Amino acid sequence: MSELYEKSLKKLELDRVLEMLAERAGSEGAKEVCRNLQPSSDLEEVQALLAQTSAASDLSTKKGYPSFGETRDVSSSLERAERGGTLSPKELLSIGGVLRCARTIKAYIADDEPPTVLDELFRCLTANKYLEDKIFGAILSEEEIADTASHELADIRRHKRIQSGKIRDSLQKIISSPSYSKYLREPIITIRDGRYVVPVKSECRNDVPGLVHDVSSTGSTFFIEPMSAVNANNALRELELKEKKEIERILAEMSAEAASHRDDITTDYQLLVQLDVIFAKAKLAYHMRAWAPEMNDEGRVELRNARHPLIDPKKVVPISLRLGTDFDTMIITGPNTGGKTVTLKTIGILTLMAECGLHVPAGDGSRLSTFDAILADIGDEQSIAQSLSTFSSHMRTIVDVVDQCDSRTLVLFDELGAGTDPAEGAALAIALIEFCRTMGSHVVATTHYAELKLYAMRTDGVINASCEFDVETLQPTYKLLIGIPGKSNAFAISRKLGLPEHILKEANDLVGKSDKDFEDVLSQLEHQRQLMESARHEAERLRQETAKIKQQSEQYNVQLQQEREKAMAEARKEAQQIIEDARVTANRVGDELKALRKQLTESADTTGINQRQSELRRSLNEAEGKLRVNQPEVKRPEPKRDILVGDTVELLKLGTKASVIAINKDGTYELQAGIMKLKAKKNEIYLLEQENPYVQKGRPKHSGREMKAVAMSNEVDLRGMDSVEAICVLDRYLDEAMRSNLKMVRIIHGKGTGVLRTAVQNSLKRNKFVKKYRLGMYGEGEDGVTIAEFD
Repeated sequence: MSELYEKSLKKLELDRVLEMLAERAGSEGAKEVCRNLQPSSDLEEVQALLAQTSAASDLSTKKGYPSFGETRDVSSSLERAERGGTLSPKELLSIGGVLRCARTIKAYIADDEPPTVLDELFRCLTANKYLEDKIFGAILSEEEIADTASHELADIRRHKRIQSGKIRDSLQKIISSPSYSKYLREPIITIRDGRYVVPVKSECRNDVPGLVHDVSSTGSTFFIEPMSAVNANNALRELELKEKKEIERILAEMSAEAASHRDDITTDYQLLVQLDVIFAKAKLAYHMRAWAPEMNDEGRVELRNARHPLIDPKKVVPISLRLGTDFDTMIITGPNTGGKTVTLKTIGILTLMAECGLHVPAGDGSRLSTFDAILADIGDEQSIAQSLSTFSSHMRTIVDVVDQCDSRTLVLFDELGAGTDPAEGAALAIALIEFCRTMGSHVVATTHYAELKLYAMRTDGVINASCEFDVETLQPTYKLLIGIPGKSNAFAISRKLGLPEHILKEANDLVGKSDKDFEDVLSQLEHQRQLMESARHEAERLRQETAKIKQQSEQYNVQLQQEREKAMAEARKEAQQIIEDARVTANRVGDELKALRKQLTESADTTGINQRQSELRRSLNEAEGKLRVNQPEVKRPEPKRDILVGDTVELLKLGTKASVIAINKDGTYELQAGIMKLKAKKNEIYLLEQENPYVQKGRPKHSGREMKAVAMSNEVDLRGMDSVEAICVLDRYLDEAMRSNLKMVRIIHGKGTGVLRTAVQNSLKRNKFVKKYRLGMYGEGEDGVTIAEFD
């Protein structure tokens, strides 16, 4: 990488973007890798890096971001352990952290998930649960080893506790003794140099035999180890030495075991750092609302709604541009602070980000190209608002550009030819651009020179562009307009700011006619462009509204068709079931009729016949309920006389005729319908008189397919009744429901105190025809209703 290329990376502020990336990495190793990322000019490598970032973005959207916080560089520790060194608890905990992180990250990808380009990285991670558990089970912190690290350590610490207890007991006797208490500064037991001592007054130090271990800062207190505790303290000291030796043995053993897995642990660390960087790229892409661009190596650049990554997203104005398609050079003109340099930097920084494997803040479908180098002449101390560079500093950079540009180079010139005589500067700028084009480079340059505008208009492969400026508000809009050269707007801005008109007129007279004509043409072009842009926006708005209406219409038609097909399917299914049930019932009724005829001729058992007749009637009622149709009931005229024996009546439910053979005392009628005898109530029959329009000779008016039944509701409302009244109403309703062949009924009793609900359920429990019952569910009325089902 050349010195000029490195300077260009700095000028385009790639280091600031990489610092944003490093902030999103979880481990220090990954942060360092992020800061040192270098753009790649290899197309396949860049595409692979972008694919990894895209895969990480997809995974994190579904599963969240994995944690890499425990990933630490343990290579030096492993190297020392391999040479026979003993690692500290802190170093072993770091190794355990890497092992734990590798295990959890490896489990981040499930075996049954769709494959991604990151799968190989996850598969190469090595989980060592045994060593991980051994380290974390033995080491509680950087300063503490667990008792369970070994049986020997647990035994030593148990003896230490016993020995410490003995020492404290013996010293407690001393400080509690009246003969010694007068010599003590305080009746306490303390520790000096790892040995138990008591505080003795300085004037009484000879009255307490023992070893002096310390003296207070004032000299008034001596910390003495009584002779009675010396041997016990010595024994405790020996146990401490044994404990230290055992801890060293445990650490050495674990260090050796970690060294035996050095290669796996080192590989795990490297893979974790690589994955950490990839997921940091995904986090940055989410933060910037960035997408993966389509990459090529042919110099084709097409940005859609691109945003500079270092400008506040709420303030930045997206730009759209293309380069390397029908032109390879773009000349951007316009007033200062109009956004020319931002556009230049946006092209450069987005290309560098893509070459580093980062998603770019641009619209879907954007394209970028790889380049061997991006050479930028933006100058020292350059800012978006103002150029502070000089002609000489520009020329030093331009000389290096001339030496290094080729067909794989993107050249970015800011204020080309500025800082010198305008005529010479413009000529020099044109010559430099032509040289770079001759070498095959792609060029983007900003300028104020009218000569470069004319050059772009007259030269194939070169196009004008401008940054729009609102003269009324004296503010740039930062919109990039391709194909239209920009105006300096010096006179308009000066007039708006209040410069006297006579000065402006004199200045205008000094401008050459050709320059004024050129500016007039630019003004006309700009006016026409604004009109066309307004018309285009209106056409686009109408197109979007039309498309939206069309989409809604199509969705409505699809929904309507689906509902129609669903209703037809359900109707066909229901009709087929009714037909099938009617066919089965008809066959069964036919068989029953045959059996009745045979039984009538062979036996006089009228009880059995009547029972089978009742069963046959129930079967017919069931078939009738299934074939019931929602036709409006024809209102029959009231009969002109009462029914007498011998009259012909119509069974309302069956639609068939029967003869009255007897009238019972309870008001019911004995009827003869063919070979069947049956009993019916008055409201179940209708007298057929000679003038009755509902009687046809030879057959009833209604065919079997037109049988109808009295409408029977599948619910009864008992609210407001007392228990006795409610149970009477319920019993009558259940009888009617059974005769109407209802399979399930809904009994509304309300919630209240629960008395009516209890009475209803007790009544249902006693009813032999109720198969089961339950309280209503959500949407049925819950505790306020009871659902009952019949056998």
